[in-house]
Amino acid sequence: MSSVSKADRKAALDVASWFFNVVTSVGIIMVNKALMATYGFSFATTLTGLHFATTTLLTVLLRWLGYIQGSYLPLPELLKFVLFANFSIVGMNVSLMWNSVGFYQIAKLSMIPVSCFLEVVFDKVRYSRDTKLSILLVLVGVAVCTVTDVSVNLKGFLAAVIAIWSTALQQYYVHFLQRKHSLGSFDLLGHTAPVQAASLLLVGPFVDYWLTEKKVYAYDYSVISMVRFLSVLTRFLVGNKTAPLLHFHLHAFS
Repeated sequence: MSSVSKADRKAALDVASWFFNVVTSVGIIMVNKALMATYGFSFATTLTGLHFATTTLLTVLLRWLGYIQGSYLPLPELLKFVLFANFSIVGMNVSLMWNSVGFYQIAKLSMIPVSCFLEVVFDKVRYSRDTKLSILLVLVGVAVCTVTDVSVNLKGFLAAVIAIWSTALQQYYVHFLQRKHSLGSFDLLGHTAPVQAASLLLVGPFVDYWLTEKKVYAYDYSVISMVRFLSVLTRFLVGNKTAPLLHFHLHAFS
């Protein structure tokens, strides 16, 4: 009876994490798009840095409350993860800024076959014929949307490609680091968020000026980073409990 009860609790926690991830992912997409399109905040790199600065403050609170335990993550692996993650999130925000929400969401579907490719190359995973056919349908759908969406432009397309590959690499590396170093979701987030915040806030104004020819310091700021923290947190929670393929299906659904 106890084993059944434990399994039920785990299943309920998994479903709650998936649902929370979908809700917060949709929320941050709409908030970011509104900031960029409606309020003119076109500084995607700095925006991501502000998101992770807020995430860092909240991980400090979680550590103080005992939800994040002391753990070890080698500096080279931490920096490699931060590189993938920064390209991923900045690429996503730039893609959202330069593309329509529809194409942005369609492009995210491409992460599924890319994620499968990484698992085949690095983990020697073999997929069934049905799975391969499903991935082929995804690629066909993405191709059709790409050539028929009149809002697609070259720089937006390149931003989407960078975002797709870096996000797939980042998600694969999340699983790799958690397995290798026995890190929980909160523990890994506690390691990565401060470094991501510092690196993005350091280079963000320069990258954003290069992309937009606007100075980030001239904008009138407001606080919107809580939704991003929830999105990042639930991404780590879901990543800790699901295979990369299912993780990307959840993001595609969102």
